[in-house]
Amino acid sequence: MIGSNIAKRYARAFFEIAKEERRYQDYFQELGHFSAILRENKSLNEFLANPIFAQPDKKAVVETLLQKAGISPLTANFLNLLVDKRRIGILSDIEGCYRELMDDALKKVRVTVKTAFPLTGELSARLQKGLESLTGKQVEMTVLEDQSLLGGIVVRIGDTLYDGSIKTQLNKIRNLLGEEI
Repeated sequence: MIGSNIAKRYARAFFEIAKEERRYQDYFQELGHFSAILRENKSLNEFLANPIFAQPDKKAVVETLLQKAGISPLTANFLNLLVDKRRIGILSDIEGCYRELMDDALKKVRVTVKTAFPLTGELSARLQKGLESLTGKQVEMTVLEDQSLLGGIVVRIGDTLYDGSIKTQLNKIRNLLGEEI
């Protein structure tokens, strides 16, 4: 919980700077790119997290990576600040918080849809249009196939879950019949 609050504070501060320059997505992509470098290289991640290594050594390594990755000066300064404050370990949390702020500012919502069968292009487009009218925002939809649903659809919008799957309906009927016996 504390880590999450710290990540939110850093994300908000960086987002406010991006807001002034109207470059939300550019900075988000750079955060994501550097975060991916850390995720893919376990040794680098351990080096940055280990308090035994001196801060100047860590900064030198990060500076070299930033130059090779072509990260903008503003994002580079932010990432250097995270190294200075020993917060580089929560970069992926900061990235997630930043994405939420960016989506809110751009009036976007990310939706996960699970179906028991593949959706056709037409059905997918109709579903997306319906979800856009429901939320009043632009929908970025991820469709997953889950044959255990048996049929129907499960939609997750943020923290809200709409479950219209046959599996859930059968479980509800089973529970009702079990209570009456």
